[in-house]
Amino acid sequence: MASFGRPRVLGRIVVLLALIIALVVGGIVWFDFLGIVDAKNLLSPAYRALGIGARKASLIAADSPTLLEDERMAKRLEALKTRSEELDTRETVIGKMDAEVGQKVQELEERGKALDDKEKSFNDKVKQYENRKVNVEQNADYLSGMPPEKAVGILGAMDDQTAIEILRAVEERAKAAGEVSIVSYWLSLLPADRSAALQRKMALKPNGLE
Repeated sequence: MASFGRPRVLGRIVVLLALIIALVVGGIVWFDFLGIVDAKNLLSPAYRALGIGARKASLIAADSPTLLEDERMAKRLEALKTRSEELDTRETVIGKMDAEVGQKVQELEERGKALDDKEKSFNDKVKQYENRKVNVEQNADYLSGMPPEKAVGILGAMDDQTAIEILRAVEERAKAAGEVSIVSYWLSLLPADRSAALQRKMALKPNGLE
């Protein structure tokens, strides 16, 4: 019976020793965490093996009457420092984004100004065209009321472009009114070379102002 009792006693002794060692190690870790003892050098190999960062050296005195509160405050300060660094990084990123957005806004403003300039230029050309068309209509009406010889004298002094525009306006009016156009008669009264040049140009571009 005695031979069976010894293994049990030895087993209990081993278990108790393991428990005592675990309690001792756990106590050391806890006291090191609280900053009561400095066991970071002793525990750093175990921390590295487990992939846990070693505790930083505490600046709080071990005999401080407010040890736990000081430790909490130190951890809060460390967390605030980390948060502050994160905010600084975000501020830098946001600053870069603001610069990029500002550049894009400037580019859009420049494009908008370019489009406004193009629109203004187009409107000016349309206005010039409309004013010229009004002048052509007025001249066509004015010449149509003159004696043919006098009207031809005025047409002969004009440049080809203006003369052609007036001749076309007169033809369109006659066509709209169902009347015979006087343009053919005017052309017959002009010098032959000038008349041929005007008719050739009118045939090349028969519609609209040039």
